[in-house]
Amino acid sequence: MKETGQGGRGQKGGLELSVVLVNYNDRIHLADCLSSLQKAVSGLDAEIILVDNHSEDGSPGLVRTAFPWVNLIEKQENLGYPKANNIGFLQSRGEFCLFLNTDTVMPEAGLAALLSGIRGRSDVGAIGPALVHENGLFQVSFGRRVSFFSEIRQKLVFNPFYKFALRLSRKSREVGWLSGACLLARRDVVEAAGLFDEDFFLYFEDIDLCQRIRERGYKLIFFPAVRVVHSGGAATSVCRWRSRLEYRRSQLRFYEKHNSRYSLRLLKLYLRWNVFLSGFISPKAKRMERAQYRDGLRKLASGPGS
Repeated sequence: MKETGQGGRGQKGGLELSVVLVNYNDRIHLADCLSSLQKAVSGLDAEIILVDNHSEDGSPGLVRTAFPWVNLIEKQENLGYPKANNIGFLQSRGEFCLFLNTDTVMPEAGLAALLSGIRGRSDVGAIGPALVHENGLFQVSFGRRVSFFSEIRQKLVFNPFYKFALRLSRKSREVGWLSGACLLARRDVVEAAGLFDEDFFLYFEDIDLCQRIRERGYKLIFFPAVRVVHSGGAATSVCRWRSRLEYRRSQLRFYEKHNSRYSLRLLKLYLRWNVFLSGFISPKAKRMERAQYRDGLRKLASGPGS
């Protein structure tokens, strides 16, 4: 672990910024991510904490040898993204905490710019940059309040629009949620919101946290002046079907927490339709995985409240 700079204003231990990363078998991106962070924290009162969810690709060894200044926390099982993030957060000391995916590359001035965007604004609970693919194309990393019909609008209307519009504008705006791939939040706001909900395993935990931050009267700001490269899918690329099922499980969990029964029923009807469609649109070579996905999806769609 390495702390850079002098002084600090963190409430817990004198630091202004803590960066928390969760890694699961993402050695391929890890070196680039940590190298970019090393440059980005230069001159800041900062610490970097990496929670490893029992990776088997040599990631912990890479961190120990090439990045000894990182505070490495090794777990003996894959705890999921929310629980591992909470473990890192509870070990952190910064006034602000950046939750960051390992498949990102932070621009050298990115952290300083994000801090300047939130530091003097006590009404802002969290701030997030624009996320871009390696080819420079924009990802949609923010949105409005999530419900059944708003998700349809987001995917069919807003996502295509913003992917184009973001190329022309760097104007900050208040939003309903921000992506947890790169989310800078005030420590006291995260604590007040109750940290990440560990009933999620992967997906929707960031939108859930954002919802609870907004419910406490804080704003969420999308800050496209900072652009962070995000490869995407680092923890899910190997088991696509299992990841898709986990996405639906988390989606249902979110709807149960934050949406009406009517919206939840519509989602379950949509999932039943997905069970039917998945029998036609999937490659025959993945028949067993497809069958497991359909069986899991059918159980989710027929659960309580159907």
